[in-house]
Amino acid sequence: MNIKNLVKTFGSLRAVDGLSFEVREGEIYGLLGPNGAGKTTTIRIMMGLLNPDSGSVDVYGHNPVEESYEVKKKVGYVPETQLLYDSLTPQELFEFVASVRGLPFIKTSARVNKLVRALDFSKYYSQMILTLSAGSRQKAMLIIAMLHAPRLLILDEPFSGLDVRSTRIMKSVLQQHSQDGGSVLFSTHVMEVAEDLCDRVGIIDEGKLVAEGALDELKLQASQEKASLEQVFLRLTHQEDEVKEGVEVLRGAFSESE
Repeated sequence: MNIKNLVKTFGSLRAVDGLSFEVREGEIYGLLGPNGAGKTTTIRIMMGLLNPDSGSVDVYGHNPVEESYEVKKKVGYVPETQLLYDSLTPQELFEFVASVRGLPFIKTSARVNKLVRALDFSKYYSQMILTLSAGSRQKAMLIIAMLHAPRLLILDEPFSGLDVRSTRIMKSVLQQHSQDGGSVLFSTHVMEVAEDLCDRVGIIDEGKLVAEGALDELKLQASQEKASLEQVFLRLTHQEDEVKEGVEVLRGAFSESE
């Protein structure tokens, strides 16, 4: 999957500004950036939900705007906002999605059963989606994304709302997908997850790619060889001083209240 010189504006706002990167076969790629950096806009363009002003997106030889159907056959997508039919059970929803995609019943049922077991989702399988927690709904979204055995998973904040156990399970599922030759692109604000999971990371700020590489390469770019990904991220996005200032303001506020 390749993005080249991608540009997207909304009025006077340049949300994506000449962005270029690629996700390789069998790779887990983390797309990191501050709020408003352009991560979700980029992902929506990749899925054909937004048209870019200029630049190109190539998903296994297909343009997501002109060949949306072909892209969706090869990609599993979990958006930042959970979009589920609350009046259905997960089982009913999985069967509905499978029928819309024209997936073979026996093969898809076997895959659903494996995913349900892997994500420890069996006890929620027949419950109304309306009653599920945010973490359980997120698991349902991931199962839907993986129903058709996609080559590429595109996940926007996939660990949002998950507890520690569920996060560990989801990380294992993504690692297995990568080991099987699939690729993963995900955005996250959880630096510890990205540090533990990603083969490479792209950091964007104000719509531009400001750094890219494995963690060791990012540390060299930030001149912080012994730093955590969080520290590297703050330096490369020029937020260190803002964080220090915020901490000092809070300290002062607490001191005044004593």
